[in-house]
Amino acid sequence: MTDSVVYHEKGEMMRIRELSQRTGVQVETIRFYERSGILPPAKRAPNGYRVYDEVDVERLRFIRGARQLGISLEAIGRILRHRDEGIAPCSQVRELLAAQIAEVEARIAELKRVREELRRIRDSGATLPDDVVMENCVCGLISRVSEENTHE
Repeated sequence: MTDSVVYHEKGEMMRIRELSQRTGVQVETIRFYERSGILPPAKRAPNGYRVYDEVDVERLRFIRGARQLGISLEAIGRILRHRDEGIAPCSQVRELLAAQIAEVEARIAELKRVREELRRIRDSGATLPDDVVMENCVCGLISRVSEENTHE
């Protein structure tokens, strides 16, 4: 027996460190997911260690993939509860993906706007002298961005 695998009556089980290595999810994050109910409480080996099986590996891979796509833990929890209840969550997931795409597109549009503002300030600032008086140099242009956004 290796120190990362425990044999249980249901077959090969792994400890939390191996689960972490196999899924790329940090040990503390796994524990957090358990506390929050997204990952069911781990089974326990006779020595008290948490032990996991392939079902846990697949569930954690789904959670990690969904998080990488920017899906909230709340939404992930709803999807997993449906699956646990034997309800196919596919239509819910498609709607969630469409909403996520719209959110990403809005963020991209905002980032493009910020990029253009940065370029405008950089180009305008290139013609200004270096000065300790903020309003006379590129720093003043940055201050005016905040002022302009206050009046929107």
